[in-house]
Formats: sequence, structure tokens, C-alpha cells
Amino acid sequence: MALCLSLRTVAQVSFGQAEKLNDDWLFLRADSAWKITETPEMKNPDYDDSQWRRVTLPHDWSVELPMSPDKASCQGYLPGGTGWYRRSLPLTLEEGQGRLYLYFEGIYSHSEVYLNGHLLGRRPSGFSSFLYDLTPYVNSDGRNVLAVRVDHSEEADARWYTGSGINRDVWLIRAPEVHLAPWGTAYRLLSINKSKAVVEVDVETTDTRHDKTPLKLKATVELRDADGRVVATAQTPIGPQEKRSVRLTVKNPQPWSVDHPYLYTLETRINCQLSIVNYPLSTIKVGLRTLDFSPDRGFALNGKWMKVKGVCVHDDAGCLGTAVPREVWRQRLLALKGLGVNAIRMSHNPHAPMVYDLCDELGLLVMDEASDEWEFPKRKWLKGWNQGVPGFQGSYSYFEEWIERDVADMVRRDRCHPSVFMWSIGNEVDYPNDPYSHPVLDGNGTGGFTQPMYGGYKPEQPNAERIGRIAQRLAGVVRSIDRSRPVTGALAGVVMSNETAYPEAVDVVGYNYTESRYKEDHERYPRRVIYGSENRHDLPAWLAVSDNEHIFGQFIWTGIDYLGESGVWPARGSSAGLLDLKGEVKPIGHYRAMLWSETPVCYIGTYPTRQPGRRQGRQGRQQEWVSPYAPAVWNYEEGQRIRVVCYSNAPDVALWLNGQRIGQPARLDSATAIRYWDIDYQPGTLRAEAIDDGKVTASHELKTSGQALALRLSVTRQADDRVAIVVVEAVDADGTPVPLADNDVALRIDGRARLLGMENGDISGPTPVRRAPDYRPVAHLRLHGGRLVAYVESDDPSAPVTVTATSQFLQPAAVVLNH
Repeated sequence: MALCLSLRTVAQVSFGQAEKLNDDWLFLRADSAWKITETPEMKNPDYDDSQWRRVTLPHDWSVELPMSPDKASCQGYLPGGTGWYRRSLPLTLEEGQGRLYLYFEGIYSHSEVYLNGHLLGRRPSGFSSFLYDLTPYVNSDGRNVLAVRVDHSEEADARWYTGSGINRDVWLIRAPEVHLAPWGTAYRLLSINKSKAVVEVDVETTDTRHDKTPLKLKATVELRDADGRVVATAQTPIGPQEKRSVRLTVKNPQPWSVDHPYLYTLETRINCQLSIVNYPLSTIKVGLRTLDFSPDRGFALNGKWMKVKGVCVHDDAGCLGTAVPREVWRQRLLALKGLGVNAIRMSHNPHAPMVYDLCDELGLLVMDEASDEWEFPKRKWLKGWNQGVPGFQGSYSYFEEWIERDVADMVRRDRCHPSVFMWSIGNEVDYPNDPYSHPVLDGNGTGGFTQPMYGGYKPEQPNAERIGRIAQRLAGVVRSIDRSRPVTGALAGVVMSNETAYPEAVDVVGYNYTESRYKEDHERYPRRVIYGSENRHDLPAWLAVSDNEHIFGQFIWTGIDYLGESGVWPARGSSAGLLDLKGEVKPIGHYRAMLWSETPVCYIGTYPTRQPGRRQGRQGRQQEWVSPYAPAVWNYEEGQRIRVVCYSNAPDVALWLNGQRIGQPARLDSATAIRYWDIDYQPGTLRAEAIDDGKVTASHELKTSGQALALRLSVTRQADDRVAIVVVEAVDADGTPVPLADNDVALRIDGRARLLGMENGDISGPTPVRRAPDYRPVAHLRLHGGRLVAYVESDDPSAPVTVTATSQFLQPAAVVLNH
């Protein structure tokens, strides 16, 4: 009998021996239209599930279903409903052999988990990670059945698309009866200089034995560098149910930073007199960095004062919904970092653990966020953003019972990530009159509001002072677990919240769209640390950061286009991102790179000088319009007057048309800092060059394209040995991309693989192929902007898979994966 068996862990809970449990699940969605009714017997092990569909986790059933105008725009007009998952679990566990746990990274939402008909637990939050002990209900004959009920019948319960189902990884964890506590290993950097760093490590144990007899245990902690060498070690005696701390001294430490995200590995194991194996029990990544916040100087990472150039992101990836593979997230985060982004705001909930892992690896700071809603519901738009009568479903219904545990679990789960530098307890919970109100709304100070007010002071509404009391309570939960990072909140109604205890309850105060208050509130509250927690794309919003030393950064809304929060039917979502739903950089992304990137940037876009629907100035002349949204297109009518805009951070730019330099100098638009030319269109090649000290540092070229002749395929990523991102584009006879092509493309997958989805980035209508059932060998989707992407998941990384694209009147193309 091995009470203290030590085994290497993989799962993010950092204890025991973990294996993914994503395969071989069965799924059924209750649907009255198809006369599929759920019954209580679905939880029982002998229930007949032979007609259920086989699925692989993570799984989002909403994104598989058609959009419909009778569904809520806040959810991208996609349905929710109720679904069941079942899976056989062939395992045995003798008395005293240890424990079995089931770890869910997230289920949306209102989940109930059963083993052999026994309820293990319920969790209403769709964003929290949680763990259940299977041990008491495991059958000795090895025949076990898991059943999970997911209730998203309140379909309009969030302001953006959430998805439905077990949309994150699931893990089975084996552990001895005495083991490290889930999320129980944590570290803090006490001091660091060039020659030495001191790290304090917390080790916490859990005792699940019935007899609780005394045990002499020893915890061993080792820190390894990126090459696997042990650079520090420490030991401490520890009880079977105890928390102890040890200190490690690291010589010549390598700091973690956004430019050099160096990661160590911390290995913790328990030894005892009955141990028969001596392998690392807990393995977590460690980044050594310091955080400093100042009301006058802003933010410093490792003692270097810097501006946080952040973006907000939601959970989905277009046609994949919220069941997003790691490689898709990696591609998107790399694209954002390439634009100069150095921080991610997890809007407005804890994200999948792999996203934090990637931010650790890539060097992106993270603002972790607990909730978008507190004790009262917010408006959820049903017929288009800010259109018609809203709904009021939401997470407020379980706020009092669960919020403290949800916040605590977020902090315990994510506190070992060096990327996390702030804990946000809430987003825009202080909308004026939505629902909180305050007499200040009738005063002269209301000029600072940049969000809807829904009228003046309404005494029948909840008093805004309640916000401050809740903020004090939640900030206390965070600080009881982690004091190494500041607590923050994203304020929508700063003027009203200034009359409450909310700003004082947190350490750092986020202002959403309230740049006009930066200077005034800095003078009024000189000890307050202020930053932009949600901001527009325009230049003045950034200048309010760059020109004010005390404002340490901003988070643009948003980094990536997302589903939900849609306009009127049939809009799928919001186009506010720097990247589109394909994960590709939009013109506004290149504009942001012009403002943020520290490497040379040069992008040109074009559009006719006279834009239909634009405002007319005096004497009927159209007002100047210099756009940060200009597409990279060079196809117009001969002689048509075209505006060419250049997004560049170089001191000078030059424009060339068919080898001839445009003689007129670029004009500078002061409102956007964009340089531009108005020229007569000629077909051929348009080229811009960024020039610094007489040298060309970057360039961008556009070519007139002919008629689309063929399709072309390329694989942009194929990591994790499973998921490939295949780009499909139309080209002309010379191989030039045709950005105006909108041909319908059929995609066929041959081999041991499945199509996860096809995405063209078009936000305006219900066109993409959703995460398709396994039996569909061919799928269709129109090109948008001449391109689309397909996500292909291989069952066997060593087996070749052929992806073939065809379209009427175009030459087909094929690519072989895994060869």
C-alpha cells in the first residue's frame, strides 16, 4: 500500500498523475423541435445512449447550430438549451489505493456531474474550473459511467457569446490518499538582483485517509532552469494536512519579461516512509519578475517603467465557438504581439488555462478578470446591440452563493502564472442606472460619463454605495490568497463610483472610456493609480496615455473580432478587433502597430476619395476623411481618384507607382497621425517604403489583380501534432491574390482527420461552416476578402491527410498534412 505515491503531473491543478479525458464522449441536446426530451434517467449508468452522437472535447454545441433571428443578438443569434454528455470509465480502485479525481477546466453552464448515477456536484459558473472526488462512487467491477448535464436554457445570460457545453479540457487525476492540495503549490519572488533571487514556495498537503494516523513526510522543492539543470533546492518536514513554506536562492537569475519570457520549472514532491516511487509530483512553470505601480509614474516591470499596450479578448474563435484549440490561440496571440501588444485582458471572465500558459511562454502580461455582473443583472440585448427591449438573464442569480468561491478559485488557479499582473474583481458593474443610481447623476459632475446614463438620479434604483461594499468584500478574498499583485476593477461610471468606496477598495483603478477624467482625477485623488481598462482605437485615446506619465497603459476594445454583442440580424458579432474572426490582421491592426510597435511598420491601404454617405462640408465639398480601416486593394477604374493611406512609424515614407516615385509629398492628418496621398488610379504595382536615416526599413506592396483563376492552399501552423490551420485564397494567372473574390469553395478532407470548421471572417451574416459533425466529408463556404481558413484536426499525427479545395470555374488546389 502506497500512501504517498509520487507521480508526474500534467494537468494544471498541479498534483497527482493526470490524463486528458477528452475522447469517446457521447452527446445529446434536448430539442423540442426534434421531440428530444431529457429525462432524469440520463444520469444512470444503464441508460441507453446508443443513439447519441460521439464527440471529442472541448465541445461547443451552440456554434454547430444555425443562427436564427428569434435568438438573442447578445449570443450571436445562436441557441443554447440543455445538453447531456456521457462517457464510460473503465477503472477500478481498491480500498486504500488512493483517490480518483475529475477536473473540469470549464463547462458552460449550470453543470451537474454524475458518476454511476451519484451527483458529484453542481457548478453554475461556466467560466470556473473545478474538481470532484470520484473515489466513493467507483464500482469495483470497473464498469463506471460519467454523465454531465449542462443547462444553458437561459440563452441570453451574458452580453457576448459564451458557447454551450464542456468547452474546455477534462482531466482524470490519480493521487495517493495523502497528496499535494489542488492548486496548493505557489511561489512568491521576495527579492531579485543580477546575482541572486530569493523565492518563497508554499507547499500544501491534503489528507483523505479515514484513520488520520500520524505520518512523517518531507517535501522536496527543486527549481530547474530552461535547460533542465537544478539551480536551487530546499526541503521541509510537513504533515499530511498542512501548509509549509520554504525558500530558494537562485544565483544569476534570469528575469521574466515581455521581451524575454524566461521560464524556470518548479518541481515539488512528497516523500514518506512508505513511498515506493520518487518522481516529481507537481510541476509548474515559474517566472521571476517584479511589479511596481505608482500614482505618478505608472507601472514598472522589473524596475523598468513602461506603457502597457493591452487588448481585451473574449473566449471564442469564430466558427470554432469557445472550443478553441491551443494552436489557434497561439497564432492569434503571436499576431497580436507582432502589432506591439504586450498585455491581454481576459474579458470578462477567467479563460481556459492554456491561454495563460501561452501568455507565459510568449511574454504577454495578463489582467485576469472574475466577472461582468454582480448582484443585479445588466441589460442583454436581444434584437441588436442597443436596440429594442433588453433581457435580464445572467449570473446575478447565483452571485451571493458563489462569487467568493469563484473569485478565490480564479486566484488560486492562476496565481503561479508570471504573466498575470492584476486581479480584476469586476467589469462595468457601475453603469449609471444599470441598475445602480446616485444623486451625483443629477449634479454638474455628470460630464465625465462616457457610457449610457439612462437618465438622472433614480432613488427607486439600488444605491451605488452597495458597489463599494461588494468591492471591499471581493478585494478581501483576493488578498487573502495573493498579495503579490494589485486588485483592480474596470469602472464604467467613474464619476458615480468616485462617490462610493469602490475606487478605494482596489489598489489600481481602471477607467473604461473615460480619458477625460485622467488629469482631473489625478489631481483630485493623488494617491490613485489610474489606467485605461477599456478604450477606443482612436489616436486621442492613446495620446491620453502616452502624454501622461501617470497613466500606465490602456486596453483596446478589442484585440480580436468576436461572436455575440451583435448588431441587428443577421450580424454574427462585433467587428471591433485588431484581428478578424480568422485571426488575421485587419487594417486597424496595422494602424495600431504604427502607434505601438517598436519595430519598423509600413502598411498601405486605399479607397476612393469620395465616400458615399460621408458628411459634406461648406460649399457642398466632402470633408477630409483619413481612415485607419483602409483595405489593401489596388483594383479601381482607370483614372479614378484614390486616397492612399500609409500607416508607418518611420520618420519618412515614399510612395511608388509602377516604378515611378509619386512626386507630391505625403500629407499628415493630425487627427490620426496617418500620412496619405490622393492620386489617379493606374493598374500595376503600388509600393510604399518606410525610410529612416536615408535607409528603407520596411515596405508594403499592392498589385492589381486579374480575374480569379485558381485556388491556393497554405498551412500557417501545424503545432500540437494535431491541428492545422489551412489558408485558402483565390489567385489570378500570375499568382497574385484576388482580394475581391467571393467564390464558393468546397473543402474535402481525406484521411484520419476531421474538419473543425471553416471561417471567412465576414461578421455581417451567418455564413461560416461551424464545427461540423464527424461524418461530413465536404463543406462549403464563400471566400471573403479573397480568403478563408479551415481548421483540420488529425486523429493520427503520423498518418497523411489530404485537404482539397475546389470551386466552380477555378483551378483546384490540394495540400498534404503530416508528411
